[in-house]
Amino acid sequence: MKHLLLIAPLSKNSLMGGRFFFRMPCLGLLKVAALTPPGWRVTIIDEKVEPLAPGLEADLVGITTMTTTVERGYEIADLYRRHGTKVVMGGMHASCLPDEALQHCDSVVVGEAEQLWPQLLADFDRQALQPVYRHQDGLPSLEGLPLPNWELYREKPYLPVHFVETTRGCPIDCEFCAVTSAFGGRYRNRPQAEVIAELRTLRPFEGVFTLKNCVFFVDDNIISNRAYAREFLERIADFNLHWFGQASMNIARDPDLLELCRKSGCVGLFLGFETLSSEALAAIGKRVNHPNEYLEVVGRIHDHGIGIDGSFVFGLDTDDAGVFERTVEFVRKAKLEVAYFSILTPYPGTRLHQRLVAESRLLSERWSLYDGSHVVYRPKTFTPDALLSGYYQALKETFSLTSVVQRLWGTTAWKSFFYPMNLGFRQSVRGLAHNAAQGLPGACGR
Repeated sequence: MKHLLLIAPLSKNSLMGGRFFFRMPCLGLLKVAALTPPGWRVTIIDEKVEPLAPGLEADLVGITTMTTTVERGYEIADLYRRHGTKVVMGGMHASCLPDEALQHCDSVVVGEAEQLWPQLLADFDRQALQPVYRHQDGLPSLEGLPLPNWELYREKPYLPVHFVETTRGCPIDCEFCAVTSAFGGRYRNRPQAEVIAELRTLRPFEGVFTLKNCVFFVDDNIISNRAYAREFLERIADFNLHWFGQASMNIARDPDLLELCRKSGCVGLFLGFETLSSEALAAIGKRVNHPNEYLEVVGRIHDHGIGIDGSFVFGLDTDDAGVFERTVEFVRKAKLEVAYFSILTPYPGTRLHQRLVAESRLLSERWSLYDGSHVVYRPKTFTPDALLSGYYQALKETFSLTSVVQRLWGTTAWKSFFYPMNLGFRQSVRGLAHNAAQGLPGACGR
């Protein structure tokens, strides 16, 4: 039987990388494993939770790449190719820069693996691998997808949560985001019966942090199709789930939908606030957000006992020195259960990257620094060091023990979820601060 080795390289430096206390499973590789036909034995190595053992042999190696992990991915690919093993790369970074990736591998899967992966394996068997595999007739259907085999992760020390997908794509097309270019500018829904069938196959992970029936819906917007969302949430209301997902601000305008979220077991929603500036939102193309409504949005969601993980970006062209203090104060005033801050990062494949290249503002193309925790471009309104310093200060203040208690005290959100999440972020922030104090590595792209 042939051996397929799938690898998720480690991001050592980012907030959500190797130091992050709660380590999330890699759904992408489970999907690739599910697409692999009989006759292959599949091993998955995720360096967030386990080392890649020296000398681990395989007939074919597949490596998934994000921009911040791709340098490590190239290192692994080069190692296996030196020993004569064929290597395939995929994921966001390799899809955006296939010519770069081909300097380190034999083939690149551009975009979504459905339909492409079985063809690639058939070509491998015929010793006829093509350099690039990409969809020629539009994006693939989400109907009839094989179910991920979570038993492959049963012994891995992940946070005990299952990742489930119901939609792909996003029409908003924010300047700094590659989702629209990668997955299309419209929402595609999986058949509900197939998602329900997948949910019924899941069984709780047992371990130190056992969370029974805990699911993260990885959709960029769980309410993208209102009719679909209403029917789906009604159908899972008796599943006794605790679920977390991502949504647009529009969810606060639909009290019936919020109530369905509550009844179906929603414990938290990830919202991309991005910034408190209407001018900045217009510039990045996220006009669906209205900062004057933020507190009302938060209040309506909190009224249903649902916590909020709010995302904010520092370093937009209209930001000033007060952006950090204003954002931290908003997080406290709104009593956001969690806040995720990132430094504006021009990932390949985004309109932001194209613009900053055209404006000669990139400071570095050292991809390991493209993690949202380093400054790799020249900001307009302050120095790179000032941006980095403000970012660290915002993290430090937001994840102080005082702030954590103030934000969570008196809310109706699921405390057993959000207190550990805050403490996990707090530990990761301290690790980042330690790296910065030691000068590791190239904090401002230098």
